Amino acid sequence: MQNSLKQIYEERICPELVKEFQYKNIHEVPKIVKITINRGIGEAAQNVKVIDKSIQEFTYITGQKPVITKTKKSIAGFKIRDNMPIGLKVTLRKEKMYDFLNKLINLSLPRIRDFRGISTRQFDGRGNYNLGLKEQIIFAEINYEQIDHIRGMNINIVTTAKNDKESLALLKKFGMPFK
Repeated sequence: MQNSLKQIYEERICPELVKEFQYKNIHEVPKIVKITINRGIGEAAQNVKVIDKSIQEFTYITGQKPVITKTKKSIAGFKIRDNMPIGLKVTLRKEKMYDFLNKLINLSLPRIRDFRGISTRQFDGRGNYNLGLKEQIIFAEINYEQIDHIRGMNINIVTTAKNDKESLALLKKFGMPFK
């Protein structure tokens, strides 16, 4: 892909944001630092194979092997013991981050059933955006026949923007389909 999102950011989005927000220095322009994707798998306490299936899905979707998150303490009510696997997380930076963002914006989000755009109310007040997906089948890499259970995931886009207004402008220029 010769015209990557990073190249588009440097050539087109940066100058537009400088003009829109009157930045004095090019380093003030907000940029995307990292994208974290995570999934909590509560049923992994009873069935360990669920974790293996999710690791495979995350590897296909992101091109990077996820880290397994484990419990910090035992909770008898949830049948959870200390140091048990209960989730996965992946942190994407640089090229893999831009590749994933491109795939998310242009291929995956439009595949959501009855899709009318994503909400603008999921910013955290510091310029970061959180997106929750209900099903993993919107990604082209996931084969529908090999899925045992539909599971969602959380996608967190971390930016250097000072506020939500700057972050919204940045993500809109990348082509995020907001309502």
